Amino acid sequence: MFPTRWRVSAAVTAAAVLGGLAPATAAPQILACGDRTFNAEAVLNGSTWTSRNGSRTVYTGTDMRSAVQAALDSLTAGRTSKQWVLVRGSGTVSAGSRISLPSYTGIDVCGTIDVTGTGSGDQAPIYSRGTRDVEVRYLSVTGRPLYGIFLRNVDNAVLGQIDMRLSGGLGVRIDNRGNTSVRSRNIRIDNAFVSGASSHAVETYGVDGLTVGTVTARNVGESGLLLNDTINATVGTVDAENAGAGTGYAAFRTANRNGRIGSSYPTNVRVGTVRARGGGRGVFCVSESGGLTIDRLDLANTGNNAVLIENCTNVTLATQSGTVNGGGEIRLAARSEFPNNRDITVQNLTVTNSGVRENPCGTNTTFRNLTLNNSTSNVCP
Repeated sequence: MFPTRWRVSAAVTAAAVLGGLAPATAAPQILACGDRTFNAEAVLNGSTWTSRNGSRTVYTGTDMRSAVQAALDSLTAGRTSKQWVLVRGSGTVSAGSRISLPSYTGIDVCGTIDVTGTGSGDQAPIYSRGTRDVEVRYLSVTGRPLYGIFLRNVDNAVLGQIDMRLSGGLGVRIDNRGNTSVRSRNIRIDNAFVSGASSHAVETYGVDGLTVGTVTARNVGESGLLLNDTINATVGTVDAENAGAGTGYAAFRTANRNGRIGSSYPTNVRVGTVRARGGGRGVFCVSESGGLTIDRLDLANTGNNAVLIENCTNVTLATQSGTVNGGGEIRLAARSEFPNNRDITVQNLTVTNSGVRENPCGTNTTFRNLTLNNSTSNVCP
């Protein structure tokens, strides 16, 4: 085992981040990268990786992926509680390969994984499928992965401090597409920073029970945070700059019946703040999604709609406050192949150099407490 050293983080508690209710003095003790007890390790010395589990050496060589996988594979077979692997050092991993996490596994990568070459299919430097109780506390990725992290049909997964400065690919993808009859459940993302992805920064599909602290997206090709067919979600902050420029994607997007539970849309997707600067849209709800509240909006200079609500049910913007400054208008619209908007509330917004438009008229649409500065309003009575 390796020594444990506790450090006190200046970060606020998850409750404070997500709900703004906990006092700032209630900061928990959080371990820094590598500062905990580990069961196995992969350590770089010069150009040589050495992987150990206790007194056993399980790998020696120059390949980072092989070293990390050997450390993971050395953990106790059939375990029912989490064991941990420490990675110390930076190296390269092919875009056509994976580091696979089995169930009941945690990992700290105290270094950077640089993804090189090309690949196809479901490949990622950190990958897990059909597992439970996996945790990635610290991870930094550069290069052009297909996916920076790919989790499929997983339960009780935690992503801690994730930093991806990419030149393509998708940042984090969590889905249930291996078996769509069973959702991925109880997913937590504390803090994800993604820049340079050609696709989304963070995307979910088929998740039940999602807690997100902050997603920060910079210069990504599509959405900052995209939730597809995801229910019972709480998100603290989505902070996006230049997300989806020239596209219909958005800083925050919900799609594919996101928020639909059975045949109804109870409020079950709650977002604290969406901030967007430039890029495509600010907020986009589409394709029979809903059950959504966003407390605060801070949208400016989006190239497409600041907000587009299209064929959605039970959406409230903004429960507390918001600003839309320049860029595209706030638009409520519908496609003919889906039911029209229903139970949409747009409120507490200051709209400057933009506009508000509803066409066609939805059912039970409410506009209230809107301040229009050099902006137009064309909504249904």
